[in-house]
Amino acid sequence: MSQTIKADRVLDLCGECCPYPPIYTMQEIQRMKPGEILEVIVDHPPSVTTVPAVVTMEGHEVLGEPVRQGAEFHLFIRVK
Repeated sequence: MSQTIKADRVLDLCGECCPYPPIYTMQEIQRMKPGEILEVIVDHPPSVTTVPAVVTMEGHEVLGEPVRQGAEFHLFIRVK
């Protein structure tokens, strides 16, 4: 999926554990324009569910399933 989705910004949150990945993701989204795509990289397994839950609750769109690359997960979010 990372080959087909071109992110406007990349937020590397490896090494961060909850509750920080959802908080930092929402802070980054607030700096973006509607329609832009944010790629969030996490390595803390609970973040694979908490980040998408928070962003969808706030009305943004998670594009596809997380893409795993080794210990990292890449999440793609379209800002609304």
